[in-house]
Amino acid sequence: MTVIRRFEDVEAWSEARALASAVYSVSALEPFSRDHGLCDQIRRAAVSVMSNIAEGFERGGKVEFRRFLIIAKGSAAEVRAQLYVALDAGLIDNRTFDALYSRTQSVTNLIGGLLRYLSTSTHS
Repeated sequence: MTVIRRFEDVEAWSEARALASAVYSVSALEPFSRDHGLCDQIRRAAVSVMSNIAEGFERGGKVEFRRFLIIAKGSAAEVRAQLYVALDAGLIDNRTFDALYSRTQSVTNLIGGLLRYLSTSTHS
């Protein structure tokens, strides 16, 4: 089994980073970029996913890491919810929605898998 020594080695963090980059790219385009409130909110939620994974990992304990992973998972759900707002408001098309939604769901699944592992792991 691979030993993960840095938060950058956590697959969920890498995928969350890619999600944040994709959200920034899409929200920089018009008409999305003109909705400053939604643009700011979805960006902050996407950044929160990767930030909470990193912060939890660096806390150095399984209990703390789990707590921050739960927050990260909630932030991923917030991104998904905001994607619906963007779609319904005509700020993104169905193809963009589907791609970002799928990427967000993938991050959520990775976080869920990590949470399950930490629940059954005997490591502290």
